[in-house]
Amino acid sequence: MKHIIALLIENEPGALSRVVALFSARGYNIESLTVAPTEDPSLSRMTIVTTGSDEVIEQITKHLNRLIEVVKVVDLTEGNYTERELMLIKVRAVGKEREEMKRTADIFRGRIIDVTEKTYTIELTGDSSKLDAFIDSIDRASILETVRTGTSGIGRGERILRV
Repeated sequence: MKHIIALLIENEPGALSRVVALFSARGYNIESLTVAPTEDPSLSRMTIVTTGSDEVIEQITKHLNRLIEVVKVVDLTEGNYTERELMLIKVRAVGKEREEMKRTADIFRGRIIDVTEKTYTIELTGDSSKLDAFIDSIDRASILETVRTGTSGIGRGERILRV
């Protein structure tokens, strides 16, 4: 089962590598990882997407809480949350493909951010399944390059991750 784990971590050199080393040493897989400073410059927020049973996720959470740099850990999938991912995808767009690619981007609420005579670069945001659906809806041979940020998530309503 997919879990989105959000944590606050001290914004200092080596903190990210210690979290990644914890996963690696115990054989846990990280499907995606995003990290950036918060409104408090001394803290960063990290979002980790991983899979595992409830017992495995509980072990991961306990191990993360033992790291000195980790301030707080929350499994967002235990409650209501919103997730988003950003994808930039460069596609071939020549001749009649051009209008079809623009129409497909519009259907998925994508934005064409760069245009050349032979390509479009499209920006899409949404959950992972929406981005996967866009890729599945176009001819794979037309995909020239794909860049994805990984999942960022936040609790819904009054649910916040704070010290």
